[in-house]
Amino acid sequence: MIDLRLLERDFDSLAPRLQSKGVSDQLLTQLKELFERYKEEKRHLEELQSIQNRLSKELGLLKRKGEEIGPLRAQLEANKAKIAKAQEVVRALEKQLHELALTIPNPPDPDVPLGTGEEENLILEEVLEPPRFSFKPKEHWELGEALGWLDFERGVKIAKSRFVVLKKEAARLERALINFMLDHNRKWGFEEVWLPFLANSTALTGTGQLPKFQEDLFRVCDEDLFLIPTAEVPLTNLYQDEIIPDLDDPIRLTAYTPCFRKEAGSGGRDVRGIIRQHQFDKVELVAICRPEQSEEMLQEMVACASDLLVRLGLPHRKVLLCTGDLGFSAAKTIDLEVWLPGQGRYREISSISNTRDFQARRAKIRYKDGKRNRLVHTLNGSSLAVGRTLVAIMENYQRSDGTIAIPKALEAYM
Repeated sequence: MIDLRLLERDFDSLAPRLQSKGVSDQLLTQLKELFERYKEEKRHLEELQSIQNRLSKELGLLKRKGEEIGPLRAQLEANKAKIAKAQEVVRALEKQLHELALTIPNPPDPDVPLGTGEEENLILEEVLEPPRFSFKPKEHWELGEALGWLDFERGVKIAKSRFVVLKKEAARLERALINFMLDHNRKWGFEEVWLPFLANSTALTGTGQLPKFQEDLFRVCDEDLFLIPTAEVPLTNLYQDEIIPDLDDPIRLTAYTPCFRKEAGSGGRDVRGIIRQHQFDKVELVAICRPEQSEEMLQEMVACASDLLVRLGLPHRKVLLCTGDLGFSAAKTIDLEVWLPGQGRYREISSISNTRDFQARRAKIRYKDGKRNRLVHTLNGSSLAVGRTLVAIMENYQRSDGTIAIPKALEAYM
């Protein structure tokens, strides 16, 4: 959650950063007006409390002198009633501010480029050369249907559109990729965790999915439980409402989970193939660290995910997202985009974000810094989206006869 005290102290400099991330003038005006009213009512409450303190002292003096205290006591009672009413107003305004703050995104870091969409993202580095083919490369869904690897009709029959059944070598590749990614991340120092695939509303609020993205979530009827949209939710919330006693070294975590999203805002994009599904597998990286460690941790997580792609022989590039393309909770994000020969373009396969103390404030994750409790910084990133990695292997390793080679790194897992 955005720091309300920071907004209160420095609203004018923070507002343009929020606007660059798509926050409307109307919402900012509403927030500013609510702040002004809150400060005014709080000042009024403090004045009444000051009067109460003064009158209480006067009452004590009159009592010691043995003088008449009736009129002064009546004043105190009347002022006490005013205080109670003023406290109700302040509490109501605090609640409104909190609820509104939950809908405000994390302000972008100062070094994030300004922009409104992906066209203005900044390419940082290209890694490995895209392969050259002596034939026109096919898209993964063409290859998958011809080989009997991808069964879209039965996916729809069992569930609905945007579900798929993986068969034959595709099913084996999916499992091999999950194990390969987890083993790789463990070598990089990330502790493997097995998690619930359901999370409650407190956990989803802590990482920023609620209340803003409720329409994208699958909810369990009559339960405060949702199918997780990403392992970021349960991994980060392992430390929800806790004070970590020793955080000299960052906590590094990795987990495989299926992920579930309604893709309500995707419209007609990627309706063919398995690029955008309601259910997909992902291996996640999460780090929890001190504020001064988080920028270095971001680079470490990007290097870890990039090294995975290098080992799989998949050409990709690193891209710094502009303000308008940043996610709700992210202050800074570096995407990895993999080359898909069938599409003839790069597509996102990993998104690694530093959320600074935004999630920590919502989820109340702190660490002991001497005698003080301070908010941690949290980071998260895909390592990788397994289905998209399968797509990339199918398209980059296809042969002229329609068969698909297996990357050397996966041979031991197959």
